[in-house]
Amino acid sequence: MSQTPKQPAERPVPTSADVARLAGVSRATVSYVLNNTSAVRISEPTRIKVRAAAEELGYVPHAAARSLRAGHTRIVLLPTAHIPVGPLYSRFFNELQWELRRLDYTVVQYGSLGLGADDAARAWAELRPVAVVSLGEIELTPQGVQLLKRSGARAVITLGPQRVEGAHALVMDQREIGESAVAHLRERGRRRIGVLMPAEPGLELFSKPRLAGARKAVHGTDAAVEPVAMAYTEESAAELAGRWRELGLDAVFAYNDEYAMLLMRALQDADIDVPGETAVIGADDLLLGRLLRPRLSTVHVEMVTGRHLAELVDRVVRDPDGAPERHDLMGARALPRESS
Repeated sequence: MSQTPKQPAERPVPTSADVARLAGVSRATVSYVLNNTSAVRISEPTRIKVRAAAEELGYVPHAAARSLRAGHTRIVLLPTAHIPVGPLYSRFFNELQWELRRLDYTVVQYGSLGLGADDAARAWAELRPVAVVSLGEIELTPQGVQLLKRSGARAVITLGPQRVEGAHALVMDQREIGESAVAHLRERGRRRIGVLMPAEPGLELFSKPRLAGARKAVHGTDAAVEPVAMAYTEESAAELAGRWRELGLDAVFAYNDEYAMLLMRALQDADIDVPGETAVIGADDLLLGRLLRPRLSTVHVEMVTGRHLAELVDRVVRDPDGAPERHDLMGARALPRESS
């Protein structure tokens, strides 16, 4: 009669008491060390010994238990972007996440694709975050902000052009970018200026305000702007370049450097001289644009650091009863180069 092989016994989950015994310290000392508590002075040799014991046992602090002790979680929820935000903004959000982790927060990215504003707020609230930094793709409502606060969120911060009642507002005014680009082209004598509108869904969050800024730059002048659509593909760029002369444009603000580089190459392939026949300017001041021939004119976007935003999150978490604030996150200035 065959015997059923014995299953290996599950190893018990290590506890802070196990770490304390192995390191020869109290459980309180283990908690202070592994939670990076700065209020209690602990010698560096003791810290090293506790961390070594925790690593040997495979112990990590229990986030839920820590949340119960503190009365709130350390989760900062960042709804993930479902549109291509570009290298400039990617660097900003990466820096924000690093700085939040440095301040001992747990950053959770949440995929909110397909959710409406209030549905998204309810989904976020289920995780009981201590803070929510909404990137603007989902426009929170005042009701959503209150729902998040009732669920324990001490800080609700929105990034975008509009303030939401009850939330702190970090304003990225995209209009400044379009206005700076087109004002530069107008100063160079250009009068029929195209403004590229990406065909990719979701980018209207950025492109529409940039178009509004472009229109502001020509208001009351003899210049005019004309929106032109283009997808981020070689085929779409070639199709637009093929009918460029029919449009009668002598310049283009091409949304950002990536679209500008794609369009400029297509214009050159269509024997349209840049900048002689058509001036081109992008935005974001990417390194690659400086390596082209002609070098790409651009709009340099001056953004605050991710560290600045992380410190704001931390300050609001510590003092959640303060009045909602507005902070401007960016400015813009044209950098003329050879393409314009």
